[in-house]
Amino acid sequence: MRLLKQLVPVALVAFAGGAIVGAVQGNWFLTLILGVATAVLAVLVYARVVRWSERRAPVEVAAQGAARAITRGTVIGVALFTAVIVNIALVGGYRIDGLGSPAGALGLFGFMAAAAVTEELLFRGILFRIVEERMGTWVALALTGLLFGLSHLFNPHADLWGAIAIAIEAGGMLAAAYAATRTLWVPIGVHFGWNFAAAGIFGTEVSGNGATQGLLHGVTSGPALLTGGGFGPEASPYAVVFGLLLTVAFMWLARRRGNVVPRRRRSTATLPQ
Repeated sequence: MRLLKQLVPVALVAFAGGAIVGAVQGNWFLTLILGVATAVLAVLVYARVVRWSERRAPVEVAAQGAARAITRGTVIGVALFTAVIVNIALVGGYRIDGLGSPAGALGLFGFMAAAAVTEELLFRGILFRIVEERMGTWVALALTGLLFGLSHLFNPHADLWGAIAIAIEAGGMLAAAYAATRTLWVPIGVHFGWNFAAAGIFGTEVSGNGATQGLLHGVTSGPALLTGGGFGPEASPYAVVFGLLLTVAFMWLARRRGNVVPRRRRSTATLPQ
């Protein structure tokens, strides 16, 4: 019941906000404002339902240190995607064909802020955290990572490999980021930085959602196995490898900090002889 009490209100904000932001995507200013508003409202609703259902302060979205944690995560996310796109470019799979649209990039800032915040609250803040309490960190990481990947199958140009790649490189990595830091601000920042770099800076497709207009007019070409094809660079093997490396780094940090929750074992009572 605790899962439902938290999941339903946040999901309603996510779906309603996403629908509204999607409806005004032709207007960069409204997309920016409504996207940021959706992100802020989702955090407020999450904090409220956690207080109500768990009778505790929602420390994972505490205001103190939030700006620094989001900035740190965003830098990691941008650097990670930049490493992916540079490697694709080095083998001829990506090129910059002029400047894009600064206004379009601002609109994408709002759109990606709403997507990153709502998805992290749902998948890491609620699903991962509650499953982890019952089944341990590793099981929660695998299960929620798989669900995160499968949720991307509903995107317009999605395919099975793209969903699997997202599950491996992002679903696991973002859960590991939360496990290492025990704050949702870092995975929110990583998620936003990755998405905004992909669409808002390099002008590539994000998770099969179609072409975007970012700061650069990016063109991908070559084998889909290399570039990710219609799904975008997230389906590239470079993205999978770099995402896995970051997952390992975050889980090493989580283990070092004592943040890895072991799987619960059922105790068996000994019958009297």
